[in-house]
Amino acid sequence: MGKHNSKLAPEVLDDLTKNTEFNEAELKQWYKGFLKDCPSGILNLEEFQQLYVKVRRSMGQERSRRRQMVALDAFFPYGDASKFAQHAFRTFDKNGDGTIDFREFICALSITSRGSFEQKLNWAFNMYDLDGDGKITRMEMLEIIEAIYKMVGTVIMMRMNEDGLTPQQRVDKIFSKMDKDHNDEITLEEFKEAAKSDPSIVLLLQCDMQK
Repeated sequence: MGKHNSKLAPEVLDDLTKNTEFNEAELKQWYKGFLKDCPSGILNLEEFQQLYVKVRRSMGQERSRRRQMVALDAFFPYGDASKFAQHAFRTFDKNGDGTIDFREFICALSITSRGSFEQKLNWAFNMYDLDGDGKITRMEMLEIIEAIYKMVGTVIMMRMNEDGLTPQQRVDKIFSKMDKDHNDEITLEEFKEAAKSDPSIVLLLQCDMQK
């Protein structure tokens, strides 16, 4: 595939302005950077993993300048984000074709960085729900939490959480609190309650509990 158009079409720009939290100037800047890293305009998994780490590092630096809070992104560059990025790729790839175009990329980025609390929780649930059946199993949650620990580093992760829980212990704690019918599955509503009672779930997926 050759080079993509160097500028967003007016109708595309208008659509993204209406459907994301970015303004026209920001969208143009993101698109310029997107094409710089991916001239074809389409990201595969490997390319996405590289770009994802770069984007999160950039956003982490911006956030650390704006807020005095514990920001996961401040630790992000020091861990291995490849596994977490693999799961993020799945949630970015809305049409499931194994690639991500600019619209998919910027819409997901809008939610994770500037979306409402509710939008972020829905996005996070989709990440944890690996098979997309509307429920999160213990194994699914463990898969994501292990990826998060690997991304930020186990020692740092345990320091961020005063209880010092391992990934498996964290999963067990969440399920013991939120799996009301004891069927080893968490629904969307149960997940939202879990996110509110265990702030690390929210913090790790860029939801700011201090808003």
